[in-house]
Amino acid sequence: MRKILPLATGLGLATMLAACNSTGVYNDVPVNTSAGSSTNIASLTAVIEANPSDATAYSTRGIAYGQAGKLDKAVEDFNRALQLNPQSYQTYANRALVYRRLGQNPQAVSDYTRAINIKPDYDVAYVGRGNIYRQQGNYSAALADFNSVITRDSSDARAFYNRGLIYQAQKQDQRAIEDFATAIGLNPKASAPYVARGISYLAVNDPNAAFSDLSMAVNLDRDSSVAWANRGLALEMLEKKTDARRNYTRAMTLDNSNQIAREGLGRLSRG
Repeated sequence: MRKILPLATGLGLATMLAACNSTGVYNDVPVNTSAGSSTNIASLTAVIEANPSDATAYSTRGIAYGQAGKLDKAVEDFNRALQLNPQSYQTYANRALVYRRLGQNPQAVSDYTRAINIKPDYDVAYVGRGNIYRQQGNYSAALADFNSVITRDSSDARAFYNRGLIYQAQKQDQRAIEDFATAIGLNPKASAPYVARGISYLAVNDPNAAFSDLSMAVNLDRDSSVAWANRGLALEMLEKKTDARRNYTRAMTLDNSNQIAREGLGRLSRG
């Protein structure tokens, strides 16, 4: 079954990278519409009206707007908060998260950098900026940011996870596996590191270990097409074709564009 490996290391990696940071601790800006409810916003607005010079009040409402997906309003509040308190590194980082969701990565990088300039050991900003660099393919800059966090003996699982993704993209899968293992140890309830480590296990031709990790991933996130598809690939490599077909089909149900699942089903139908 070694002939299948290029599919695991190529399409598998590309699909997984496109879906990274989609669950749990790895979702930097979770959408929580209840945070933006009229009642909650009205309450926060009342605080601002009573304390119009309170930067924290604007920042708090900005966070609520951001979680609710009201991104333009979030930026407005963060702008006002920074006018009142230009040394708030947390507000810069929060605004950067919103800029990322708006697809305005240069502004996000600028805000993360400002946060770091104010507080040079602010891990959140390094991880956020490093993740943008990683997604842009600027691996040297990304590694510098993640290493900065890790060398401070950080317990931030995202730094190890994202550094692992870089190693994986560079086909340094053993190093990637080590970083994913650390991320899992720090946050065992997040599915993304299991998916990532499972893909690296496929790349080093260890389908049993891959199946174990990807099974954990689908247990944690039943809606991950990436996990189901790569689990199907592990099963196919283990010559469990019926189970592989079920996993590929599940992946296609969740995401009809999943290339791993589509091509896997094609191979099995020809076999």
